[in-house]
Amino acid sequence: MQQRRKEIVEFVNQCGTVRFSQLKERFPQVSEMTLRTDLKALDEARKLVRVHGGAKSVEVIVGTDDFLLRRAQRYVPEKARIAQKALTLLRPDTTIYLDSGSTTTAFARLIPDERYQIFTNSLSCASDLCRLTYARISVVGGLLNRYSQSLYGIRAMQTVSAVNFDIAFLGTTCYSEKAGFSCGMEDEAELKRTVIRQAERVYMLMDSSKADLTSTFSFASLQDIDGIVSDGALPDELVQACRRLGKEVI
Repeated sequence: MQQRRKEIVEFVNQCGTVRFSQLKERFPQVSEMTLRTDLKALDEARKLVRVHGGAKSVEVIVGTDDFLLRRAQRYVPEKARIAQKALTLLRPDTTIYLDSGSTTTAFARLIPDERYQIFTNSLSCASDLCRLTYARISVVGGLLNRYSQSLYGIRAMQTVSAVNFDIAFLGTTCYSEKAGFSCGMEDEAELKRTVIRQAERVYMLMDSSKADLTSTFSFASLQDIDGIVSDGALPDELVQACRRLGKEVI
């Protein structure tokens, strides 16, 4: 039992956040009841944090959504596939919003040198966009979140409120049917809501590990977006929900 619980903690720490279904796949010989008992015991021992639908590493600090560099080392092939797919949505001579996050940063590295007007609140995205010569890059000002290397707050919201985006690419910490898309910081959730209101089209860049989980602050539902760009492994329930609502799954 102790060895199994140690392996559970190592698995959660490696992934950052895991769904209960992932734990069942990782430990196929262990019953659901036993796994739930393990999570309860590990949560009480403060070895991990139980969340709706799964568990979160205690290394993921509450209210920070984890360090960007740490997130960038997880699900690297999945993020690369998402970035490649997102390229198909780009059109020259358009105004783009690029959210913060490890997946949007992977996307920023691949954006071709075309005529775009790109706004971003992400320092890591801005750094990768510096190589572009035809695009015009605007960094949204505000307070610095040193964990995600992003900017947020009233100044950021004032900036995006004055811009009409042709397309916005957003990141998310989690998605669940009940809570929709959610993240760990209230100010960043409000900034995302503001971008959604200002954008003609909105696409969520989300790998499948974020499905069926809930973070603290909800910022959008499936109805609020135009589609999800993912790694091809989203749960069938989410894919079907998108199809019923006429949302793209790329």
